[in-house]
Amino acid sequence: MSDDNKSNLPALSKQVGELVLAGSLQHAEEALSQAADEHGDYAVAEVLATLPPQVTALHLAGFDGAKTSVATLLVPPKAWAESLAYLAATWPDDMIEDDPERIAENLFNHIHGIVYATDDDERRHDLLTEATATDYGATAFAIVWSLAPREILEVAGEINHRGPHINVHTTSDSDIVPLAVDLAKASEDGWQRSLLELFPEYRNTADLADVELPDDPDEETEFQQRGTRELLYRLRKQVPSVRSLQRRSGRRSMGTDIFS
Repeated sequence: MSDDNKSNLPALSKQVGELVLAGSLQHAEEALSQAADEHGDYAVAEVLATLPPQVTALHLAGFDGAKTSVATLLVPPKAWAESLAYLAATWPDDMIEDDPERIAENLFNHIHGIVYATDDDERRHDLLTEATATDYGATAFAIVWSLAPREILEVAGEINHRGPHINVHTTSDSDIVPLAVDLAKASEDGWQRSLLELFPEYRNTADLADVELPDDPDEETEFQQRGTRELLYRLRKQVPSVRSLQRRSGRRSMGTDIFS
């Protein structure tokens, strides 16, 4: 990238940040798209890497697999991973109480939209690895798994028995299963962390091999599993304090206290 292009990055970062905080996501996308045309995808990725994670969360929360987004295609894996916790700050309390599954489904759409935005296997691997390298990232994926705990247990059993790098066969046609398999292929540690967030009594996934959940999800069981609502509140508590964050750049970040 030329020095002239680099000199434009702080101004573009400031512009995009201000637009996102103002709720003008489409205008932010247009600014990024124009920058991609003029300076290339790498310049846009650099801009996205400098945005505070809470701004990235607000931006990406406006898009899912059904909407095209420059940010979805180009957000650096680490920048996306750091933004995951802040998604919890956008969830209304009454919705967590009354409709936790809807939030979890939206989170799945968000994660699926980012991970499968392109056919780049290396990018997908990096996204999944970075996203589950933190406690809050593991919790975010556990929220998705909580929508299909029986299927996730079945996948865990297959992976334990045959390994993640072969074709994992399950009885489920859930869209969540391929994401789980791809995570296990990308990061064994991330897969285990997310699984044990959902099933906290177990030290490793091998302990889950013989577990069977009741057919009726409302049926009492001694097997401890965190529910969707509990995990949503758990992620809410894991939102980092903005004031304690290390800045990614020397300039003042836009909107650094919106989630304080």
